[in-house]
Amino acid sequence: MSIWRSYPRSLKVLLLAMLVNSTGMAFLWPLHTIYITQGMGKNLSEAGFVLMLHSGAEIIGSFLGGYLYDRIRGKRTLLLAVLTSASLIFIISIGLSWPIYILSMVLLGLGIGAIFPPIYALAGVVWKEGGIKSFNLIYLVLNFGVAVGTSLGGIVAQFSFRYVFWVNGLTYLLFIFIVWFALDEPDQIYASMEKKNTAPRPKKEVRPAQSLHSLFVLCLGFMFCWVTYIQWQTSISNYMHELGFPLSAYSALWTINGLLILFGQPLIQWFMARLNSPVKWQLLSGVIFFMLTFALLSYSQSYGGFVTGMVIMTIGEILIFPAVPAIADRLAPLDRRGMYQGLVSGAANVGRTIGPFLGGLLYDGFGSLVLLYSCIFICGFALICFGTYQRLQYTQKKISTVKVHK
Repeated sequence: MSIWRSYPRSLKVLLLAMLVNSTGMAFLWPLHTIYITQGMGKNLSEAGFVLMLHSGAEIIGSFLGGYLYDRIRGKRTLLLAVLTSASLIFIISIGLSWPIYILSMVLLGLGIGAIFPPIYALAGVVWKEGGIKSFNLIYLVLNFGVAVGTSLGGIVAQFSFRYVFWVNGLTYLLFIFIVWFALDEPDQIYASMEKKNTAPRPKKEVRPAQSLHSLFVLCLGFMFCWVTYIQWQTSISNYMHELGFPLSAYSALWTINGLLILFGQPLIQWFMARLNSPVKWQLLSGVIFFMLTFALLSYSQSYGGFVTGMVIMTIGEILIFPAVPAIADRLAPLDRRGMYQGLVSGAANVGRTIGPFLGGLLYDGFGSLVLLYSCIFICGFALICFGTYQRLQYTQKKISTVKVHK
């Protein structure tokens, strides 16, 4: 409890809001396909098409959320995004015709996508001294909410899908209540932004362009990581089913994932802090763990191999996923925090969108072994991107040093 008291109040509010939001979202997102096929009587292809449109809208929503953060501040952006999402959830719950449902799902994707950039941007603002710790805590709370929501969502859905929508909508309303009445957004950050915008820029200032180049390379590597990670939720589940493993065995892997994140992340981050390792080395180490996972699965078809693979993958996830928004926060100029976090969230959404499609093509066309080898190959691209990011940072530091000495 003493550690919890040491956190700034605004960070605690953000964590509580994120817990509520992730729990509510997890009630619904695993059940979308079941609702479309069983509740609306559509086939799996039609469900996949709608979810693809929804994911594509989340990508646009990520950029929109980042843009709005830089224009109207984080609190207003959060309230607007969550109010939009809540309204659409309640509208969908009444039962819609197929075309209206598709439109509502697209708009819902925009709203949901716009939530995360301001959350991460504010996490870097409200506790500047915390560094990556803020993003580790957001990531931890996010996964805890997902674990709770997915476990309860199935129970509620047994009574009625409408109840699932209502619970999700009520969590959005609770999120709005928490943010509206409890979140204090630091005004000094925006005062600094306005001062910077009105101040004359030095003719040789190049840092914003350089940092944006670094961010693009970083986001590209992040996207490749998500393309491979999402295979655990799509192609690998089919692979395990074909090998004869029951659904309960596959679900147990995600229980292991959640427990490792909850209890293992603080230990791993403590270990990284003791090593005094730069955040960029976490990225390279995390990708290597990803590659080891798919290499193991390509040689082992036992359940123990899948368990070990999930453990290794989770360690890589812990190293990579909180680090990328933390680096983006460090790279971002004062007036572009939202845009930078929007690019990070957008990159993740791109990976989550194209990953299932690409994995399905490889799995159906060439088999599981080609899919697993391809994931190793794609991780190689992520390794190159993160290595290039590191080199760009080193080069920019040398350039800045030379300019200072001049």
